[in-house]
Amino acid sequence: MQETHTQNNDRYLEDHPEETTPLLQKAKSNDISYTAEIWVLCKTSIPVIFAYMLQNSLQTACVLIVGRMGAEELAASAFAFMFAMVTAWVMALGGSTALDTLCSQAWTGSNNPHDIGVLLQRAYILLGLMFIPIGFLWWNVEQVLLYLGQEPELSRMSAVFLRYLLIGAPGYILFEATKKFLQAQGIMHAGTYVLFIASPVNMVLNYLLVWNESFGLGFIGAPIATSITYWLMFALLVLYIWRVEGSAGWGGFSRLAFHNLGDFMKLASTGILMVGTEWWAFEIVALAAGRLGTVSLASQSVIMTTDQVLNTIPFGISIATSNRIGNLLGSGNARGARNSANLSAALAASIGIVVMALMMIFRKQFGYLFSDEEDVVKLTSEVMPWVAAFQIADGVAGSCGGSLRGMGNQHLGAVVNLISYYIIALPLGIYLAFRQDYGLAGLWVGQCVALFLVGILEWTIIAVCDYEKEVKKCFARIRNEEHHK
Repeated sequence: MQETHTQNNDRYLEDHPEETTPLLQKAKSNDISYTAEIWVLCKTSIPVIFAYMLQNSLQTACVLIVGRMGAEELAASAFAFMFAMVTAWVMALGGSTALDTLCSQAWTGSNNPHDIGVLLQRAYILLGLMFIPIGFLWWNVEQVLLYLGQEPELSRMSAVFLRYLLIGAPGYILFEATKKFLQAQGIMHAGTYVLFIASPVNMVLNYLLVWNESFGLGFIGAPIATSITYWLMFALLVLYIWRVEGSAGWGGFSRLAFHNLGDFMKLASTGILMVGTEWWAFEIVALAAGRLGTVSLASQSVIMTTDQVLNTIPFGISIATSNRIGNLLGSGNARGARNSANLSAALAASIGIVVMALMMIFRKQFGYLFSDEEDVVKLTSEVMPWVAAFQIADGVAGSCGGSLRGMGNQHLGAVVNLISYYIIALPLGIYLAFRQDYGLAGLWVGQCVALFLVGILEWTIIAVCDYEKEVKKCFARIRNEEHHK
């Protein structure tokens, strides 16, 4: 389905001639039917969904295995992973969204396929530099946590966990960036294959390094095992590129990676803000739920564990959409990009409706999967309608966010998230929970309102967007990259 780089670039230049544009033969339209477009989105989303599920299992397995040591170890490992998520992992996932834009557009828009290899190296450099202050924070996090009012023992153990997890954090960051490099080429399944190997290895390593009588290390064995897994993931992905597919975009190490860092940094920083504003809001809700009592906190844990699994669906669609939109813009196909963006949002909303219906059907029984306590099950069923409705909004927001990243409009997503979560949703949720005594349901009303606002606003943006202008912006980026060579 993909055309050559030269053909795609030529078609754009013919439709948008410049003074230096040669006379070219008119390229045929590569528009496809709506049904075929939906199939493309589904086919590329499914491996990403499975990969994300497996990636989530790494953390879950670690917490479950170390949790058998006791409540303090369980709390410390879970808290440490939460801290890692809202600091380094946000930076890795948000910062690498710059590659969603630049690599996907360059792959179909540039005459040189090795341009995306240069962009990957640029990501390594900038993400590495951004991780330095985060690494320093991890190393000294005990004092920070004590200052924030956390229990001394929880602060100490979380700090120990993060110091050993620091070993593997660069591997995690490199893995995320390298996945983007492959996804821009339409290679969505490589991460899934890697994680099919890494996930069971992670479980075995965690068990051995925590519990083995001969060389088990106890509590610190868990972050060491997870760190080894992160580096294994990166190594296997590099091996996949070298021996299987994906090397077409790699032209070797280049000094060009140090050029044009400013433009990359703009996209990376707004991408971090776009991802971070949502993640940080959910952590604030989790902290607020803890102030509502043990039952509310237990119910919140059930809901968030469920949502982490369900979130893999809109996340997969989001990744597929961002690369699809970027590829279409890079090939000069403005109409195809418009169709794909809107079809992706409709697909995500439809899946969300199905998920919502299933959650509503089983809402009274659902809590028993996690707890035998009637109070927890009852509260979970009462909050479930809001969590179920949330699935529609989450799907639309995810797919539309992917479209914005494919265009390079991460800043719009960041602004929408900031307004929706921090000006409207969080104040509303906290007011309902604590002032109007709606409790946990009040917090989730706020989150539901936020995601519906995000979904509606972002879908409006992509619906009214001038895609011809986005094509021009795409090729301006490519020409700017050429200028810096």
